[in-house]
Amino acid sequence: MKTVDWMTWGKAALIRGVRTFAEAMLAYIGTGALVLGDVNWVAALSAGGFGFISALLLALTGLPEAEG
Repeated sequence: MKTVDWMTWGKAALIRGVRTFAEAMLAYIGTGALVLGDVNWVAALSAGGFGFISALLLALTGLPEAEG
């Protein structure tokens, strides 16, 4: 049975979640907005939040960067 360094795992999971949040928002914004005023920010933040949660849930299966 392997031990888990929860601080390392938490930091790696948070970094992965923030990166996925940014990628999801960028993908949503880039699909049809010509200017910043055209962006539906509530929907973009919602897409980013869903990406963040998904990344954290997937991190529960393991993070190579936290396993050493």
